[in-house]
Amino acid sequence: MTALDLDRIAAAFVKSSPLNYVAADKALRPDLVGMKMLEPPIFGFAAADDDYILSLQDNPGANLKMDPPSFWLEGAKTVISFFLPFPDEVKCSNRLDRLLPSQEYMHSRVDGQTFIVALCRHLKEALVAEGYQAVIPAADPRFWSNAAIDKQGNGMLFTSNWSERHAAYGAGLGTFSLNRALITQKGMAGRLGSLITDLELPPTPRAYTKLEEYCILCGACIVSCPAKAISLDKGKQHSPCSVYLGEILAVNRPYYGCGKCQTSVPCEHRPPRISMR
Repeated sequence: MTALDLDRIAAAFVKSSPLNYVAADKALRPDLVGMKMLEPPIFGFAAADDDYILSLQDNPGANLKMDPPSFWLEGAKTVISFFLPFPDEVKCSNRLDRLLPSQEYMHSRVDGQTFIVALCRHLKEALVAEGYQAVIPAADPRFWSNAAIDKQGNGMLFTSNWSERHAAYGAGLGTFSLNRALITQKGMAGRLGSLITDLELPPTPRAYTKLEEYCILCGACIVSCPAKAISLDKGKQHSPCSVYLGEILAVNRPYYGCGKCQTSVPCEHRPPRISMR
């Protein structure tokens, strides 16, 4: 099993799985039936003993207590991380209303997450069929996340024992934005997933050395945020974002989301710093 094999398996599943298309019994509008929610992923790989990954076991700066790969899987060798961009149809739809998320986006956020778990399980099955072990941290019963009041008075802090974004940073997929999303080679408008396996794969070189290296601090995500949760001096504040998402959920249950800070920004499709060179 190679990185190219994983890429091929994932691309075929993205194209063929019914879970990646809006189902008739769930569609928020009739014209959304059959809409594709996510594009094929790009992959990154990190060694299970990568220094950055291990540094997140108790990292106050990242608000993490991220259990190491060896916690999730004895004999772990590789963290597999991937990013699936939203299709252009979804991105464009979410630019139309400055205050409310599009129904296309909410499908891709909620039903798309169900698909991501299915993709992880499909990749796990492929690894197991080749004689390897694999674990999906975000779908594991040992996974936890919680919210607490920041004692420094900065609102809510969200903590978990696994982070898709930090795993992706460690696996060479990209760096953080002011809005705390990850800017990948395919931009930031999309979703992340990961597995841990005892298959040893070559680590993806990190083409960066700083957490926010791809962000140009242009402030476009500040303007795009309907919750006013982002600022140049504090970055993203979780409390107003969480309140806004709760309001969207109350009206659209079980659908919710926003994604406004990931669209109509220079890093929507690609890293702006790289494109400027």
